[in-house]
Amino acid sequence: MALIQYLTHINIEFGARSLLASECERVGIKKPLLVTDAGVRAAGVLDKVLDALPTSMRGAVFDATPSNPNEAAVRAATAAFNQHGCDGIIAVGGGSSIDCAKGVAIAARHPGALKTYATIEGGSAKITESAVPLIAVPTTAGTGSEVARGAILILDDGRKVGFHSWHLMPRAAVCDPELTLGLPPLLTAATGMDAIAHCMETFMAAPFNPPADGIALDGLARGWAHIERATQDGQDRDARLGMMSASVQGAMAFQKGLGAVHSLSHSLGGKNPRLHHGTLNAMFLPAVVRFNAAADSVIKERRMQRMAGAMGLAVSGDVAGDVAGDIADAIRDMNARLGLPTGLASMGVQPAWFEQITVGAIADHCHKMNPRIASSDDYHALLAEAM
Repeated sequence: MALIQYLTHINIEFGARSLLASECERVGIKKPLLVTDAGVRAAGVLDKVLDALPTSMRGAVFDATPSNPNEAAVRAATAAFNQHGCDGIIAVGGGSSIDCAKGVAIAARHPGALKTYATIEGGSAKITESAVPLIAVPTTAGTGSEVARGAILILDDGRKVGFHSWHLMPRAAVCDPELTLGLPPLLTAATGMDAIAHCMETFMAAPFNPPADGIALDGLARGWAHIERATQDGQDRDARLGMMSASVQGAMAFQKGLGAVHSLSHSLGGKNPRLHHGTLNAMFLPAVVRFNAAADSVIKERRMQRMAGAMGLAVSGDVAGDVAGDIADAIRDMNARLGLPTGLASMGVQPAWFEQITVGAIADHCHKMNPRIASSDDYHALLAEAM
């Protein structure tokens, strides 16, 4: 069994769920609340996880996580946690279930409104070591929330905001690609592009973090090589393992920071929670890659050329802007081959929303991590290009 200890315990291999009980014992969880969603339960994936646990750990399940987790779901799951006398959480699902579980980890042990602990409200320092211990079992290969210190939740006031603390880092990530074999093609594509966006945006981000850059570049190579295969043949075990690795690596790397893609996706996702986060990232990524090509750090460190190399692209020249154009075209072509939307307009996004989305993007915690800080006009232009 491959064990990576970087940020947290990461078990990644087919059959890794067999380690779940021992991981609970290691971190002291005896009575977990399993946080998941109705789709994971209906697909039989939750049963596979429950089968890996002793009978005493199978009783408490919250399966009402929405596709974009919100404060109401956190309240309901926290009530279940308290009702069953739980002492830990096992999150089973994609980023929505894992992020909802992180919200419970805060709410069950910290007083006051959830927004008190949001990053943009200055709440990160208020999240203490009393946060409920959490183990994450991802069933998609995209968000990487299983190895991330943050969660994205929609507050009662409609804002889609981040919560960040090392106390929210899952004590263990149990990454079993077998749990993703039944993932539908479009969800495979959308979550996979989320992982690729994490790798690319982290690699372009402004902060100095060479280890994160190396992890991101390797994750990009794995994701780009395997996403089409995983989407076309969901039973391709090598492709599923490659995508799960890309997902984990993207989040291991994005501790460095993200950027304008995620600023826009978070803001637009708050405006319309029905829009899938990974799909939004895929829509914004080409425009932001072009925009970032003019950043000094991107030019100096040949980041466009290095990303193109990881993607195996035959580029048209050596000028950063030209290479960025080749990368953007390749992403759009990949989106089309994967069956993703052609742009924001086909997803129902309206130009009348641009001002609200821009305000939210500038307030987002990812905004200042972009290698080239976007103005309000820049965000309007990026939105228009992604339409």
